[in-house]
Amino acid sequence: MQPLNENEVKNSLDNLDGWFYLNNSIEKEYTLKTFADAVALIVKIGIEAEKMDHHPDLLLHSWNKVKVILSTHSEGSVTANDFKLAQTIDEIRK
Repeated sequence: MQPLNENEVKNSLDNLDGWFYLNNSIEKEYTLKTFADAVALIVKIGIEAEKMDHHPDLLLHSWNKVKVILSTHSEGSVTANDFKLAQTIDEIRK
């Protein structure tokens, strides 16, 4: 998978809500109602990520917040796969 250049990343971010570009990755933080909801989101993301063989960095903090960091580790940058997974994650949260 080819890394996207900065312009391609920024243009692709226009199609996502609340995601931003930082340190060669795209990130978003979700605030859930309960700790259990936050853990459940991580599990759901993990299931979808495994199906895609694309594994994000996930951080559970402040008992109800989940930070998702996407980059294609093998490329050291953002690829189309990251945007595909970001869209899937956003759909999970709807």
